[in-house]
Amino acid sequence: MEAPEQPPHRSGFAALVGRPNAGKTTLTNALVGEKVGIVSNRPQTTRHAIRGVVHKPAGQIVVVDTPGLHKPKSLLGKRLNDVVRDTLSDVDVIVFCIPADQPVGTGDAFIARQLREVSAPIVVVVTKTDAASKKQVAEQLIAASALVEATEVVPVSAVSGDQVELLENLLIGLLPEGHRSTRRSRPPTRTSSASSPSSFARRRWRRCARRCRTRWR
Repeated sequence: MEAPEQPPHRSGFAALVGRPNAGKTTLTNALVGEKVGIVSNRPQTTRHAIRGVVHKPAGQIVVVDTPGLHKPKSLLGKRLNDVVRDTLSDVDVIVFCIPADQPVGTGDAFIARQLREVSAPIVVVVTKTDAASKKQVAEQLIAASALVEATEVVPVSAVSGDQVELLENLLIGLLPEGHRSTRRSRPPTRTSSASSPSSFARRRWRRCARRCRTRWR
């Protein structure tokens, strides 16, 4: 008797983008299951693309938390935007984070215009749903849907964990088929950034890291 056919294992990069303080780093920490980035109310705390690895039975996500994308008013702001744009050119799916507790504004519209230039599928995530009323969340979902052509629009609370696992599964479904990692040291659940990515992800990780370093020289 033939063994049942196994679903394809998927692996790749998912980049989180959004204006400063959109909840990107908190969401990265929730996805990875460990604190890999600084969470602060101060804008532009994340100055380099941070990476963490999420292992699931169906696939592996290398999560890239980028600096807040914004209209630059200084050389630092311009270089932060350059880091984001370089990162977006080499990922498989983009997660556009829009906070539920703040109105959609010009900063979100600016990012939406930048995303028109990328070919990767976009998942819009309305973050911080724990800090907003149900009415606010519903209104934000409608407003966020109008900004970009999104594959999915998902409300998520990284603080309470609400819908984080759903988001993981959605992202894995959008990644390319890849080889299953043979160096996993833990069960195939959400793991820390220290876990080994697959050889496919490692090669692209190194390439992306080299490009980001070049920008900062």
